[in-house]
Amino acid sequence: MKKFNFLGNMALLALLLSCGGGPTTKTVAETEGELYLPGQETVFTDVEQKVVETVVIPAYTIVDRPQVNLAAFPVDKDGFTILFDGSCTKGWRGYGKEELPGKWSIEKGTLKFSGSGTGEAQLLDGGDIIFAHKFKNFELSVDWKVSKDGNSGIFYLAQEIKGHPIYISAPESQILDNAGHPDGRGAKTSSSSLYDMVAADPQNAKPFGEWNNTTIIVHKGNVYHYQNGVKVVTYNLWTPRWTEMLQASKFSLQRWPLAFELLNNCGGEKREGYIGLQDHGDDVWFRNIKIKISD
Repeated sequence: MKKFNFLGNMALLALLLSCGGGPTTKTVAETEGELYLPGQETVFTDVEQKVVETVVIPAYTIVDRPQVNLAAFPVDKDGFTILFDGSCTKGWRGYGKEELPGKWSIEKGTLKFSGSGTGEAQLLDGGDIIFAHKFKNFELSVDWKVSKDGNSGIFYLAQEIKGHPIYISAPESQILDNAGHPDGRGAKTSSSSLYDMVAADPQNAKPFGEWNNTTIIVHKGNVYHYQNGVKVVTYNLWTPRWTEMLQASKFSLQRWPLAFELLNNCGGEKREGYIGLQDHGDDVWFRNIKIKISD
């Protein structure tokens, strides 16, 4: 069992005690995936070495399926690889599935999810989908529109975790009818926000039924969300501040230990993952899905 000095502001998870030696102090960024070990009981203590709580990170399985060859996809004049050109769904499949679920289809040059009305239950041949290639540093551009009161999302750096939803491992850029959906009343759950962690500011989403553009840039842990050409979210992965943000969200260590483990080490050992689109039970349309890979 490993003991940690759990500072209140999560800037440091310190005093990592080993069985054979004295304490050492490491930041979250320095330890990366070492702090939280699946299936191992972890005791957190405060500065005075009083036990705060005991948490067990559940064991989990990362599913590793074959990836598509990006060289088989067209590249535009600006260097973007076209992931969806309006005519075929090559490269796309269901999260945790081999094929594209039936509720995702091509409609007038768009990739449409036909709503089931079941929310995140993802019934009736629905479910989240992913593009079957893992990306590390990139600029992703997606046009989208949503139905009245609609909700969806764009995921990135996702892993396939057996038996668990995509959002347990992936940051989400929210897609929303801000005026009609209850999430629109919360800044951190409005359109293009980093879901439940960073509010999109300014909030410049167009109403339901109109096309919006989301551009997400990930470069060596620096992340930016753009909505309709305006930068609305900035944050940094794999830092003490990232851990603080998780601790203040629905993905905290106390509320959801496995989500905290996976998101705190977002992208896994290689810091790369899938792009995903969400089935939240509502009609949503996507077009012009393209990505540019950077070093």
